[in-house]
Amino acid sequence: QVQLVESGGGLVQPGGSLRLSCAASGSMISIYPMGWYRQAPGKQREMVATITSGGSTNYADSVKGRFTISRDNAKNTVYLQMNSLKPEDTAVYYCKMQKLFIDYWGQGTQVTVSS
Repeated sequence: QVQLVESGGGLVQPGGSLRLSCAASGSMISIYPMGWYRQAPGKQREMVATITSGGSTNYADSVKGRFTISRDNAKNTVYLQMNSLKPEDTAVYYCKMQKLFIDYWGQGTQVTVSS
């Protein structure tokens, strides 16, 4: 069984930082593409950042330069470092593993950026 568990969300002020973690079990993240996605109320779920098994990364234009996706294969964990947070970053953030032709999702963690 594949299980993804996100953590690290919370309430922060604009300009603040958070680091989200996605701990995986059942499969090794080192051989599958991983990604972070987010969904704000009333909006479509959107890609935030992805990382391949080879380490290539891709970011949404809205977060480029502020967010960094990384992984620790030994800990089977993928991270999303979020800096210079803006109110429009407020959303539920989800971790995803693309294993073969199936996408596996975590339960999500809430990120709220507000004064």
